[in-house]
Amino acid sequence: MAESRAGTVAQPQDLVDVAHLVTAYYTQTPDPEDVDQQVAFGTSGHRGTSLRTSFNEHHILATTQAICDYRKEQGYDGPLFIGRDTHGLSEPAWATALEVLAANDVTVLVDADDRFTPTPAVSHAILRANLGKSLSRSGAGSAGLADGIVVTPSHNPPSDGGFKYNPPHGGPADSDATSVIAARANALIAAGLDGVRRVPFARARAAASSYDFLGTYVDDLPHVVDLDAIREAGVRIGADPLGGASVDYWAAVAERHRLDHTVVNPLVDPTWRFMTLDWDEKIRMDCSSPNAMASLIARKDAFDIATGNDADSDRHGIVTPDGGLMNPNHFLAVAIGYLFGGARPGWPDSARIGKTLVSSSMIDRVAASLGKPMVEVPVGFKWFVPGLIDGSFGFGGEESAGASFLRTDGTTWTTDKDGIILALLASEILARTGRTPSQHYTDLVAEHGDPAYARIDAPADRAQKAKLAALSPDDVSATTLAGEEITAKLTEAPGNGATIGGLKVTTASAWFAARPSGTEDVYKIYAESFQGPEHLARVQDEARVVVSAALG
Repeated sequence: MAESRAGTVAQPQDLVDVAHLVTAYYTQTPDPEDVDQQVAFGTSGHRGTSLRTSFNEHHILATTQAICDYRKEQGYDGPLFIGRDTHGLSEPAWATALEVLAANDVTVLVDADDRFTPTPAVSHAILRANLGKSLSRSGAGSAGLADGIVVTPSHNPPSDGGFKYNPPHGGPADSDATSVIAARANALIAAGLDGVRRVPFARARAAASSYDFLGTYVDDLPHVVDLDAIREAGVRIGADPLGGASVDYWAAVAERHRLDHTVVNPLVDPTWRFMTLDWDEKIRMDCSSPNAMASLIARKDAFDIATGNDADSDRHGIVTPDGGLMNPNHFLAVAIGYLFGGARPGWPDSARIGKTLVSSSMIDRVAASLGKPMVEVPVGFKWFVPGLIDGSFGFGGEESAGASFLRTDGTTWTTDKDGIILALLASEILARTGRTPSQHYTDLVAEHGDPAYARIDAPADRAQKAKLAALSPDDVSATTLAGEEITAKLTEAPGNGATIGGLKVTTASAWFAARPSGTEDVYKIYAESFQGPEHLARVQDEARVVVSAALG
């Protein structure tokens, strides 16, 4: 068996042919009857690749027209902020979207320097434009409200494209919106794009106005993170944008706020030839992956804190000299303990902790020790949006290294994931406590135990995935899991009663959750045990049996 190349630098054979990718975007036409070639919004928008006719010009023309129709129905007539990341398909899709937006007389705001725009900067811009306005869903009060589009497939491989709509609340659109948009987009594709309005790009670009995404966001950072403390402590920071949209932002953060900060890799290349390969020997800008982050981990001793972001900067990776790359769950637990443990006196005492149901139970134990209420929601950052808007959530985070939190005065910062402020928070923790986040996690383990956590995939066809998403607790006949009595069988999130699109089973010291993949013929099993790796393996094995039995 050939030795795995995971964690090694990409070779020529690993690189996408960008010219071919873009040509396919413009020349391939999706089959409206093929479900794999239809518009489908997952937890973060529509994603696909032009090479498999799942992300092509037809998709973006139809989806943008559907967004225009939707915002008109909702009464949103304010400006629309649009940003893009560094993927090879992002600029073509951005250009296509501008043509449709202009034809529909939408006031469009694009980056002042025609550069890349992180997802959190778009969320920040939307909220700033809507400050003081009622975020009514539709009708009365919706006039003048701004919204946005981010052209990004997040951390996905270089061949992928993505297209995400953020309504006036600034966060990811909920399923009520995306189901309407996707249905309309697919109807337009089936109709041969009859009903899509479009003008030439030159006219569309000339009609767009400029917005200083970078300056507005970077200048506002002292209101959410203690940059003075970082500067005064002389924290040496190394930030790797991983070839993504944060590249200019990190340079600006260092210059404008006078931090001891190095942009480790300022290169942008749509092939990502400088990346180290992920676990499956693919290029993937996953800042929570030790393989994708191998280059930065190798330089951990050169900085007090090193950080990485994915392509649209909504995720974070934290590297410390003593601990290397932190598990995302570990840093979430540390961040919550720090923020709610006295670091934010301006937050309301009633502010709650939000976590997804597949995040570590260490967070539950930290919340209980702090005496702070915790809310467990389904997978997807959209579930945190209402709480971040009204300040009832001080923090919302998910196991995939995505989170955001309130400004120091307890008001909203962003309602989408923000990998930049989470990366800066790691330096704030070190500056104000004198200890790295990984050292703080060691303290949490000493107090609460040492959980073993992992995610694995199991095969499932389309029918099985649909059945898994529709399970009820009664479909699970098992009464024990890995030697412990089952304490709960959940198909709805305990924090808000929303359907989780799968199953979670818990015991006194362990749990597993199974959810169907939105893009592959597998289901994902998340599992954790406070009894160690061997018990975790038993949980995983029995989880497969439980799910297989439930699926018949």
